[in-house]
This record gives sequence, structure tokens and C-alpha cells, in this order.
Amino acid sequence: MIPVDAFDLKILAALQEDGRLTNQQLADVAGLSASQCSRRRMRLEEEKVIAGYHADLASETLGFNVIAFIHITLATHSPDNAKKFRALVNRVDDIQEAYSLTGDADYLLKAVLRDLKSLSDIVNNVLMPHPSVAHVRSSIVLDRLKESVRLPLKQLAR
Repeated sequence: MIPVDAFDLKILAALQEDGRLTNQQLADVAGLSASQCSRRRMRLEEEKVIAGYHADLASETLGFNVIAFIHITLATHSPDNAKKFRALVNRVDDIQEAYSLTGDADYLLKAVLRDLKSLSDIVNNVLMPHPSVAHVRSSIVLDRLKESVRLPLKQLAR
């Protein structure tokens, strides 16, 4: 864990809100000079506290109207089978997130798709036929109650 102080937390919170802030704007928020703020920002980037910058695209505006969570159970629990499944997941652009789990399913995938036919294609033509996969169960999101990639930085200030 990288130690961060109150100034770093102010910088990080501001960048989570708007990643396009200039060093001067960040300095104003953090109560630092622009050069001090620039050095801190560079250190946070170098230490991979700031992992990157990106545009937050509106999925529905672009026609991606279906979010599905897909539970996967592997056919066998071997390192080779897990490796093959991970390779599959990394090839499919529709899968945004993938997690290895405890419990009934081995993996949970989050897929963002244009329509139900796209979900059917992934389940029936990509996941089910793959030799590493034994069972697939999907759930379609009806309504998004909250979506955030922001970390709860206030917990670090304690």
C-alpha cells in the first residue's frame, strides 16, 4: 500500500470527479502550488496509484442496452483449464469485467451488449461450446441503481 497524505487525497478525489483537471485547477482544490501539485500527481502516476485516464462513455446512448452478469462453472478445476478460460474471456470484447469467485460459480462475468441476441450469441456460441466451461447461467440487469468506479477515499483519511 502506498502512503498518501491529505493533499494526495484531495488530488485523487478531484481527479476521480474530473480527470481532465489541469495542474493549476488541482492545485487550487488541494491548496498547493501548481508545481507541488504537478510533482505529487507525477508521483501518484509513477506509483500506479493513478492507473490511467479515460473517457466515461454513455453505453445506452451508443446502443448498448443490455447488461448481463454471467455465472460460469468450469468443467474441471485444473490450472490448464483455468488458463484456457481466462484466455477466452480476454478475447471477448463484450465482457467488461471478470472475477474468480468462491461459492457456487467459479467465475462472474459482466457483459455489456447491444441486445438480447448478442447475449444469446455469447452464451450459446462462445461460452457454452468452449471445452473449459461446464455450466453457464446469466442474469439480465433490469435497472441500474448505482454505477461508480470511484474509490471510497474518505476511508483512507481515518
